[in-house]
Amino acid sequence: MTERELFDSYHKDVYRTCYYMLRHAQDAEDACHDIFITVFRQQWSSVEHIKAWLMRITMNHCLNVLRKNKTKRDKQKLVQIQHDQSAERTKTPDDIVIERAEAEEYAALLHQLPDKLRAVVTLRYSSDMTTSEIAEVLHIPAGTVKSRLHKALKLLRRDMETNDWCHMRGEKTLGIH
Repeated sequence: MTERELFDSYHKDVYRTCYYMLRHAQDAEDACHDIFITVFRQQWSSVEHIKAWLMRITMNHCLNVLRKNKTKRDKQKLVQIQHDQSAERTKTPDDIVIERAEAEEYAALLHQLPDKLRAVVTLRYSSDMTTSEIAEVLHIPAGTVKSRLHKALKLLRRDMETNDWCHMRGEKTLGIH
C-alpha cells in the first residue's frame, strides 16, 4: 500500500474522529494533517492492523490537543455536523432543518461527556469500530471499553430524557412554542 492509498483509505475516518473529538473543523484538518505526517515518517508498512494503529495515533493526538487547549475548547461553540449532500437532496427543507437541529443537540450532549467517554462513543459510532478495536486503539481492556460505553450511553440517555430530547420534533425543535 502506498502513502497515497493509505491516505485515501483512511483520511475520512481520521478526519471524522478528529472532528468529533476536537469539535472544530479547522482543528480537525490541522490534526489530520499532523497525524498523516507522523504516520508517513514511521515504518507503517509492517503494521498488521493499520486501521487500529492509525486510529490509536489519531486518538492519542486528539487527546493531547484537548489537554493542551482545554480552556479554549470549553469556550468554543459547537460546529454543525456535516451531512451527506446527496442524502439532503432527497429530503424536504423541513426535514433537513429538524435533522440539523437534532444533530446539534446530540453533538452538544456528546461534547458534555468527559474525554474518556466521548472517545469511546466516537470510535464506536462514528468510526464503526468494535469493542476489541477500541480497546487496542486506547490501550485499555475490552471490559473498560464496554463499561465506558455503557456509562456514556446511560449519561446521554439521562440527558436526553431530562431535556425531553426524544420528543423534540417540529415546533420544539425549531424553537416555536
